[in-house]
Amino acid sequence: MLLRGTFPLFRSTVRELLISTDSLPLVFVAPWNHNQVSPISDKHTGSMARVHSDSPPAEDPGSPPPMTTPPRKASVRLQERRGSNLSLQLDVSSLGVEPICSVSTPKEVWLQLLHTSSRPLKHAMLQQAARDTNMLNSEYQKIPPNFVTSAELDVPGHMIKDRYKTILPNPETRVILKSPEEDAGPDRYINANYIRGYNGAPQAFIATQGPLLHTVGDFWDMVWQEKSRIIVMLTRLKENNEKCELYWPQPREVRTRVVKEEQEEGSEDLKEEEEEGRMVQFGRYILRVGDVQEKCGFTVTDIEVQLSEERHRVRHYWFTSWPDHHIPQCTAPLLRLVEEVEMYSDSLSDTSAPGPVVVHCSAGIGRTGCFIVSSIGCRQLRETGQVDILEMVCQLRLDRGGMIQTTEQYQFLYSTLAQYSSQLQPGQDQNPLEPVSIRLQNLHL
Repeated sequence: MLLRGTFPLFRSTVRELLISTDSLPLVFVAPWNHNQVSPISDKHTGSMARVHSDSPPAEDPGSPPPMTTPPRKASVRLQERRGSNLSLQLDVSSLGVEPICSVSTPKEVWLQLLHTSSRPLKHAMLQQAARDTNMLNSEYQKIPPNFVTSAELDVPGHMIKDRYKTILPNPETRVILKSPEEDAGPDRYINANYIRGYNGAPQAFIATQGPLLHTVGDFWDMVWQEKSRIIVMLTRLKENNEKCELYWPQPREVRTRVVKEEQEEGSEDLKEEEEEGRMVQFGRYILRVGDVQEKCGFTVTDIEVQLSEERHRVRHYWFTSWPDHHIPQCTAPLLRLVEEVEMYSDSLSDTSAPGPVVVHCSAGIGRTGCFIVSSIGCRQLRETGQVDILEMVCQLRLDRGGMIQTTEQYQFLYSTLAQYSSQLQPGQDQNPLEPVSIRLQNLHL
């Protein structure tokens, strides 16, 4: 096509740049540039002129720089694509306003629930609640367990002294064993916690695991250190597998342990006692068995604990009526045990200041918790005419995580205390041997 006229013909410089990318090639078209003009010679006037050059035109500093291949992104891990694991904190103080609310961590929420949950029940409401298993299951499931992790405990090497790796003592209330004066070593670890009693009385109980073979000495160190005069054992030595090491002498049973040769005086008498099963040495302590009484559902053994020339008397209650994977068929044996322990503890208070009652099963949270709640609950009913099982369980879990291990145990507590409340009612002729209506399973810890 021919263009006529006297106006010079301008031609824009079109630069095509192929950009190498991860996708298709891109074409960049430079904008119109009036500075780049190719004058048409006279001989080409009146016709379309073709601009041809053997070499590419010089780079114009005013034109956009050629695009280069953008750097390839480094590979990004999944967590980085989802976002950092650091939380975002916004400081609103500079805005001159106060935050509407504070954000609590789950741990803080759990602790708040454990500190504030309560449901006191008088006799009639307690009887009704004990029969409503669906409500009790729902109530139990809402109680935070307050378990402790190994990082929270922060005690190097504690694992070798724990019977169960997930059942650890809460740091705030755990029992710390002081080293003997002659050793002058560091404090020692034991899987045990102080537990509050009636009306929040501090250190009324100690909840602990069943001793292992290599922690029996630690167990008696704790009993001696805390001046405990009562031990309540709520497990058999074996229930399909080992639940607790034998840690006290049993009469009429030949023991393989022998008295150290250093004890020269009376060594023959000591060996004779040991062969009869009435004397055993654990670590620094010599234990002698005194009176043994077989009662309905449990055995009572009086033990003398000797360290050097000092001697303490300890009463050991061994509750054997809690079968493996079941609960007692009736509430009477447990209520009798609670009553006997309380009566003996009260008798000690008249003559001395006894230490905490040591309570253990295998893990120290299931049946141990049931005994402690039953003991506190019975006193609540006598003193106030009502009982708050929910509050007691929360209090126990603040002191030792996981106390009352299953829904069935929680239901059993209501049945036990409802039975005890019925016995306290005037004119009520209740049968304490009435079977528990709720068949509970998995109470093996």
